[in-house]
Order: sequence, then structure tokens, then C-alpha cells
Amino acid sequence: MPMTNSIPTLATALKRYPTTEALLSGKLTLPAFHFDFHEVEPIHDVFKPMAREQRYDVSELAIFTFLQAYAYNKPIVLLPMVLASRFQHGCIVYNTDYNKELTPDMLPGKKIGVRAYTQTTGAWVRNILSQEHALDFESVEWIIFEGSHLAEYTEPSFVKRAAPGVKLLPMLMAGEIDAGILGNDLPNDPKIKPVIPDAANAGRAWHDKTGLIPINHMLVVKRDLLRFRPDLVRDVYKTFKQAKETVTVAPGAIDMRPIGYDKVTPSLELAIQLAYEQQIIPRRFSVDELFAESRAVLGDLA
Repeated sequence: MPMTNSIPTLATALKRYPTTEALLSGKLTLPAFHFDFHEVEPIHDVFKPMAREQRYDVSELAIFTFLQAYAYNKPIVLLPMVLASRFQHGCIVYNTDYNKELTPDMLPGKKIGVRAYTQTTGAWVRNILSQEHALDFESVEWIIFEGSHLAEYTEPSFVKRAAPGVKLLPMLMAGEIDAGILGNDLPNDPKIKPVIPDAANAGRAWHDKTGLIPINHMLVVKRDLLRFRPDLVRDVYKTFKQAKETVTVAPGAIDMRPIGYDKVTPSLELAIQLAYEQQIIPRRFSVDELFAESRAVLGDLA
């Protein structure tokens, strides 16, 4: 953590969202520190160096990457702030040039591509297929293109690695896989259709039933920052909270970026459960366990 004119400078990896715009634009600052923002595109490129090397003082991090980092005792601390989430029902798609129709009940025995088995979007999609469509996700041949962000992890035996240099989307477009799980990189192509019918309404119905959101990314800090400068961690949280408060959630709309322990806990509990069920983490952690370090510092602030 370098100093600028005796003021700490925090290396911060963050994507631009409505709730972070006020931070990245410089409209919101606190006199106690400076942010040194690293805007990396795609944002998932910061997850491996953060998980393995703790390259940043403050970082956005995929929740399943954090869960694995916690499992492998990486010095990273989770704060109760969701930075990104989305309903994932529309993220598994197929190519109508090669499958006239493909629905969840037709997936056993099929090849499904996903960037990494531990990718957060993929984990949520597998949960949807398992819980809402009774799919045994081990009945599918999962094709991955990258390993986990944590070097210690080994994928289950039903997961296969694509040949080096091969990419997911070209395989889908060429009919070499039956379906693919994509997030922000979903193609705008009329021949690419969602496997789950009426995906948008299915996602909203899931929320109405459960009251939960599928968390993608949360905020983390290096443990050393929390240990040696807890005052700065409190200031960081305050600043992110102020940025969040600049965005109004419309009446009847779902808050897809909740903050605070009480609001985050139910959705995080489900993420932990399905990470364990899908062999992404070796044991089921409690939310209290994950938040113990940050709660000791943030207290009633969060």
C-alpha cells in the first residue's frame, strides 16, 4: 500500500456499474485515502491474480472464486457488498443450426461448454437445471476451457478440458458442443436460443419464490489491510455504501446489488450450498464463518 503525500493509496480492481460510477468518476472520495483504480476488461481477468497473489488492496471478486480462496486459506476478507448479480436462466444457450430444439430434459448425455467449471455463472446454471428441471449435472459432459482461479483445485472426473487454444463460442457456432454457458459475452445472434424456455420470466419467478438473487461478484480486501488498517477498511466500506446510495431502486424493482450482512446472507447461504454440492469447495462453510473477520471491523456499519 503506497503513500501519496502521506495519504494511503489503495490499489483497487473494479468494474464500472451504476453503483460504482460515483467512485470511478471521482465524485465520491474520502480524505483518509486515495483509490488507484484498475479497470480491467473483462473483469474476471483480475480474479486469478487477486486469489493467488492478492495483487490488489481492494477488489471485486467472483463469489465462487472467493469461496475457493477461503477454502485454501488465502488472505482475503469478504465484505457484505454485492457488486454484480443477474438471473442466470438465459445464460445457457444452443445453436439452432445444429439442434432444432434443446430443452433441459434433453440435456443428459449432451456436451455443454463453460469457460471454467468453477465459473460463477456456470454454478448458478447447474443449480437451476438441477433444482428446477431435475437434471443430474453429472449426466452431462462438461467441456471447460480454463482451470480454476485457484491452482490447488482439481475438477471432478465428469469435467473434460478442451484442446489448447480452442474457445467456447466458436465451438458452439460450429456445432462441436450442444450448448454453452455464457454471461456478458452472450452473442446477439438469432440462431442462438436459450435452453430454458421463457428465461427472463423464469428468473423473476425464481426470485419471487425464494426472495434470493444469484450473486456473481462481491467486494473483498486483503487481510493485511484489514489487520493493520481497519480504519481504512471502514472508510472503504463507507465510500462504497455512499456510491450505492446514489442509485435509486425503482418501486417494485429488485435490488440486485444488496449491501449489509442481513441482506446478503440468504443468497450467500445458497451459493455456499451449491458450491459444496457441485464439488467446488471441500466443505460447507457458514456465513458467520466467512464474515467473522469483516464483522469484527465493520460492526454496526454494515
